[in-house]
Amino acid sequence: MKAHGTVHKYGDNVNTDVIIPARYLNTASHGELAAHCMEDIDKNFVKSVKPGDIIVAGKNFGCGSSREHAPIAIRASGVSCVIASSFARIFYRNSINIGLPILECGAAAEEIGNGDEVDVDFDTGMIKNATTGKTYRAQPYPPFLQNIIRKGGLLKSISLD
Repeated sequence: MKAHGTVHKYGDNVNTDVIIPARYLNTASHGELAAHCMEDIDKNFVKSVKPGDIIVAGKNFGCGSSREHAPIAIRASGVSCVIASSFARIFYRNSINIGLPILECGAAAEEIGNGDEVDVDFDTGMIKNATTGKTYRAQPYPPFLQNIIRKGGLLKSISLD
C-alpha cells in the first residue's frame, strides 16, 4: 500500500473535539462528518483538502474522547494517512478499525512542513518528503493490520462476502 499527498500540518495534542466537534456527532453520515473535519482548528481544511492528502502532527494526536467519528471524518475527507510523533491509543485503534492508516514517526512529524508533498510506503514504513528529498522510517504494519486497512476496516476484513 502506498500514499501520496500534500501535507496539512498541526501541532501537539490535537484532540477529537477539534477533529470533529461534538455539535456534529448527531449524524452517522460520513460525508457530513467530513464537511466539518478540523473546522475548529483549521477553517480552511475542508476547502483545501484533496483526495490523498496527508495530515502530519506532533505528539498525542487524537487525544480526548474515544469516538470513532474522528478517524471517520478524516478518512471521509479524503486524507490517505496521518503521520504523527504519537497517537492517543484509542484513536490509534479506532483508525485501524475503520481503515485509516496512521504512522508514528517523530522525525517526520517534526521536519515535514505544511504544504510539502509526501510519499508513504506502508509495506516498508518509508516516508519520503518529495519536496525536500529527505526520507524517514516508521514501523511498518504487520501483515494482518495491513489486511484490515487494505480492506477498509476491521468489519470489512472479516466479512464473509
